[in-house]
Amino acid sequence: MAKHVVAAAHASSVMLDKRASLAKACDLVREAGRSGVELLCFPETFVPGFPYWINLYAPADQHGIYVGYADQSVDLSGDELKPLCEAASEAGVAVVLGLSERAGGTMYNTQAFIGQDGEFLGKHRKLQPTYAERMIWSQGDGATLKVHDMAVGRVGALICYEHMLNLARQALIDQDVQIHCASWPTFASNRDARNAIYDMRVEALMRSHAITGQCFVIVAQNPVTQQNVEAIEAAMGPQSVLGIGGGWSAIIGPTGEYVAEPHTGLEEKLLIAEIDLEAIRRAKVLADTAGHYSRPEVLSLTVDERQFRK
Repeated sequence: MAKHVVAAAHASSVMLDKRASLAKACDLVREAGRSGVELLCFPETFVPGFPYWINLYAPADQHGIYVGYADQSVDLSGDELKPLCEAASEAGVAVVLGLSERAGGTMYNTQAFIGQDGEFLGKHRKLQPTYAERMIWSQGDGATLKVHDMAVGRVGALICYEHMLNLARQALIDQDVQIHCASWPTFASNRDARNAIYDMRVEALMRSHAITGQCFVIVAQNPVTQQNVEAIEAAMGPQSVLGIGGGWSAIIGPTGEYVAEPHTGLEEKLLIAEIDLEAIRRAKVLADTAGHYSRPEVLSLTVDERQFRK
């Protein structure tokens, strides 16, 4: 079957609350199942929320909130995702969930892949944390730069500005990715002129990936809620940069067209679209960047797939 129903979760975390954020994710999965969705993609670190404070306060003041964030991060070696896996199985919805992962004393910015039967299929760890993110998350490795076979097709994923790593994008393209889940936070709510064009940058990167990879791209962002801001300020004190709002989610086809028009702002919703994988075949006739348009005798990509940390 070439046609499938997919969705982006344009929704916010319950900041610094792993249990509540996971419960909300389960509710969204169940809602997706009732709407006939087969694959649901979540924003970056939906569990337990994106650590916006890293760009708001002095590094020396952040140790305490880092410890709390580690406590609220997900240990994938245990059964903390079991409720979400059960919800996915009951709803018949495959999931790509953004989360902060805790592995021993180290944290990673991670996406978890769960099949429609509730099976945990694997994870992707962000290869290069961006800017101040390097204070909180470690680098991922090539072992998790993988495309997963799901009932809806071949699904890959990257996180936020990791999409600027063109070779990481190409590594997924070379694995014949059909549906790409792009997990992002929002910075469009920041009271800072430098962030005024944030959504434009996201749109440019995501449409470019859809076109150059001949794949569908599901962009999932969170708006910033009052609860998010209050949770940060309760731990760190007042700040004047992060406001409420923002968020830009969309679903883009393999020729760069919108399959689901962008949705922005505080209104939380599932952005749903029917996609036809036959559109990929039609796009690849023109320029298959994993095949006849790749010139492997001139240009080649080597990925170190060794796992450096469990």
